[in-house]
Amino acid sequence: MPGTPNDEEALRARAEELLAAMTPAEKAGQLTQYFFFSLPEGAEADPALGLDPAAQPREVQAALERGEVGSLLFVTDPARINELQRRAVEGSRQGVPLLFGFDVVHGLRTILPVPIAMAASWDPEVIARGQSVAAREARAVGIHWTFAPMVDIARDPRWGRMIEGAGEDPFLGAAVAAAQVRGFQGDVLGAAEHVIAGPKHFAGYGYAVGGRDYDEVNLADAELWNTVLPPFKAAIEAGAGTVMTAYMDLNGIPATANAWLFTEVLRSVWGFEGFVVSDANAVRNLTTHGFAPDLTSAGARALAAGTDMEMAITDPAFAHLPEALDGGRVETAALDAAVRRVLRAKLRLGLLDDPYVDEARAREVLADPQHREIARIAAERAAVLLKNDDDLLPLDRGALESLAVIGPLAASKRDTLGPWVFDFDLGETVPVLDGIRRHVGDAVRVEYAQGVPVVQRTFPSMFDMFGGNRPEDPEGFDPGTAFDEAVRIAREADVAVVVLGEWQNMIGEAASRSSLHLPGRQLELLQAVVATGTPTVALVMNGRPLDLRWAAEHVPAILDIWYPGTQGGAAVANLLFGEVAPAGRLPFSWPRTVGQVPMFYSHTRSHEPENQQRRYWDEASTPLFPFGHGLGYGRFTYGGLTVDRSSVPLDGTVTVAVEVTNTGDREGDEVVQLYLHQRSGTASRPVRELKGFRRVPIAAGATERVEFEVGPDARRYWNAAARDWVLDPSPFDVWVGGDSTAELGTSFDVIA
Repeated sequence: MPGTPNDEEALRARAEELLAAMTPAEKAGQLTQYFFFSLPEGAEADPALGLDPAAQPREVQAALERGEVGSLLFVTDPARINELQRRAVEGSRQGVPLLFGFDVVHGLRTILPVPIAMAASWDPEVIARGQSVAAREARAVGIHWTFAPMVDIARDPRWGRMIEGAGEDPFLGAAVAAAQVRGFQGDVLGAAEHVIAGPKHFAGYGYAVGGRDYDEVNLADAELWNTVLPPFKAAIEAGAGTVMTAYMDLNGIPATANAWLFTEVLRSVWGFEGFVVSDANAVRNLTTHGFAPDLTSAGARALAAGTDMEMAITDPAFAHLPEALDGGRVETAALDAAVRRVLRAKLRLGLLDDPYVDEARAREVLADPQHREIARIAAERAAVLLKNDDDLLPLDRGALESLAVIGPLAASKRDTLGPWVFDFDLGETVPVLDGIRRHVGDAVRVEYAQGVPVVQRTFPSMFDMFGGNRPEDPEGFDPGTAFDEAVRIAREADVAVVVLGEWQNMIGEAASRSSLHLPGRQLELLQAVVATGTPTVALVMNGRPLDLRWAAEHVPAILDIWYPGTQGGAAVANLLFGEVAPAGRLPFSWPRTVGQVPMFYSHTRSHEPENQQRRYWDEASTPLFPFGHGLGYGRFTYGGLTVDRSSVPLDGTVTVAVEVTNTGDREGDEVVQLYLHQRSGTASRPVRELKGFRRVPIAAGATERVEFEVGPDARRYWNAAARDWVLDPSPFDVWVGGDSTAELGTSFDVIA
């Protein structure tokens, strides 16, 4: 990576030299990224992808021989990557190497907890360290670029892709986005053992109507600037080298051809210098939207709007750019600017000098045991203890003789990993059942019963074609016998652990749901286990809130373990038996029922705030668990809240301090959260907004003083009437505590 101005000047000069020698077709090729699928034998591609598994590789190889491919997607075998790279470098006129991209969303071989779980850790350093592992493994096999992090704000849990993001809050989302970019990309683009980060989907994708994936989005500009865009801005400020477009219409304009997003916001306002890639087939889909009449127009309009590279499954629209150039629909300057950005990225990665991957080293990196250790720690720090009546957890191994582990998800290695993983190793994956058995050894008798059959989606997942993604019952499985067996072992055990949730192929892309209920007979199974009278722990495996109203009332302990990854079972065992204490916090408000969604804590105050809690006559209008909620094995109290000055000017900063005491008998982490409210101004402001947080370890009996600075950046907001950022004079309320309902508060004045 160039590290001095002279290096940057040389890099730019080299890019210009390459660009000057290219034909229009070769330029268009540099802006084209093809999927290069290698499906398992006998697998059938999802028809929605429009993919012919036999013809597609031939199309790509022909384009490679013409020097008209800039990037390939979905190749992870180092030998195959070297073979394809050789074709690009040695078989084409320019010899420009390929960028290899892949969806390294939460790990490559070592699988970390899913992104929503990592956000629940409220620990940017753990998040960055985890994505550094993902980047190291990816770069070792020859991948240069990940299509992550997903930084879309999600406030409707019906939307399946909320599992890939950081939840509902822009402040937390921005912190998580920046941490992921640092982890993936390192200090600079081109850092050794790192990859280019690609935050997505720009912008508003998480607001799809009805939570239905791919549907249109309509957002006021105040919501865009104040809620949706901050995580993207944070990712850009952290150095992200690429940005991915969104599929859907944003306020009537397909995002992939939205010049306001890419030319004005991304480049003019934020100064982004990297390149923009479309989501899969999103340029071609401009014709589907009815936005462009044909592929030539689609490619021309996307390029003019600021999309630099097309991700294409087949027959790319950008292949028609030379035709558009000849017809005057594309300017040479616009085409060259896009190619220049792609070439500079390749140069910064050092690909022009060293395009190949060390296959032997790849095997060493993938086998590094430290990666599994980091994955285990991440899973431990992500778990959220939702409920713990009478301190049922942690379990006392010395006082237990028998333990019942129940539910099909408890033994499922594939579901432990979660969605959006493709190059995993099930042989080293530790599910909950195995983790518990390894932890207790022969000291505790552990019995297992599946209890209920697995549940299939009503239509297949788009990822089922890769194999191993559809859950199956064991051969000869009898539902009646299995249910009775689960109840029996629960009745005879000292404690029952029931693992509940969604199978991993029920969430993710194209996996929205109209209901949040527990699939299949899982609730019935849980009710039957609780009815035995045996103390019961519910472990929730999920990537979004589910309907836990009955469980919250009747089950003494509930631990959200998410999809915890490769070392998930080991982490869960450590949590259950108190080797570590849970301290994750919810990154979203957990609704009681799907009828409440969207539900988020940072709403504005209505004209009848006293009725806020009874908006529905048939259900409480409060969440089941509030944003930021999470318990631990310690007890934490807050006091001594101070603000260092009673008033400040518009550009002034106050320091808020609080004392947090661990009144329990064991060490634990507390996530200290600061919320702010502007009482009046030139717009209505949310009742509360997260403006600071810190995860703090506190020894038993100890008190820690935690400070936050609240400056103008925390008070500035986009005003829809002024159509600009504003700072208002006003009294401000401050609360500090363990979730968004914190009661300990004070105030200060901002004076004009």
